[in-house]
Amino acid sequence: MRRPSARPLRRTTRTLATLLAAVGLTVAAVAAASPVGAAEPGYAALGDSYSSGVGAGSYISSSGDCDRSTKSYPYLWQAAHQPSSFTFVACSGATTADVLSGQLSGLNSSTGLVSISIGGNDAGFASSMETCVLDGTSSCLSAVSTAEAFINGPLAAKLDATYAAIRAHAPNAHVVVLDYPHLYQVPGSCLFGISDTSRTAINGAADQLDTVIAKRAANAGFSFVDVRGAFTGHEICSSDSWLHSTTLPIDESYHPTAAGQSGGFLPGFTAAAG
Repeated sequence: MRRPSARPLRRTTRTLATLLAAVGLTVAAVAAASPVGAAEPGYAALGDSYSSGVGAGSYISSSGDCDRSTKSYPYLWQAAHQPSSFTFVACSGATTADVLSGQLSGLNSSTGLVSISIGGNDAGFASSMETCVLDGTSSCLSAVSTAEAFINGPLAAKLDATYAAIRAHAPNAHVVVLDYPHLYQVPGSCLFGISDTSRTAINGAADQLDTVIAKRAANAGFSFVDVRGAFTGHEICSSDSWLHSTTLPIDESYHPTAAGQSGGFLPGFTAAAG
């Protein structure tokens, strides 16, 4: 009997080798195009003290009076996700005008994610709280009413202009707008301080502010994060407050603690950021 030829076997071996080499090149190309652990796109954190982290401590010395904290939700998010760039320009006391004049220069077509909380200072949050603490219930209700008139009047146009400018400077970015929590649990455990009537009015103004912010963010096509639910049970006058009451330094009063940043703001932002 004639011995079978080895040529078919050699041809099969060469064919398999060619196929394996081709598969290897394809896998390598896919890996090069989609590397494991690729960096997140550039992230920019804009806004006011609730985004800079006032009240959380651990302030970055170079941020000066802006009081940017390493315990703020933007800083915590970037530490966990390592974006390709991190532009942290949120600043204590910032208004919509400050965002337009000083916080947009770091945005560009490569910015992939933007966060912002803004509007509270436009509405006179700090001065209203000062009146409520120092001047009693009647004056507090008047100050809150004035703030609500601004919230339900001029604020919408200011937010629209700010959001439009963000989109113009960062046309490819996913923009996440965050709102403000209720400050007080009513009734709560506080034995001293402003009246429950004043506390209820302040929370009501926050609701109106958040409603306007949510509508303007939706009109701009931005994501919106409502933090009020996360802060429920953690307001001032609760047994586990994530917000400062009147404090020294005074600038930290009525701002989230480090726990408020990590437990109140960060989870919602992380979910919205995707």
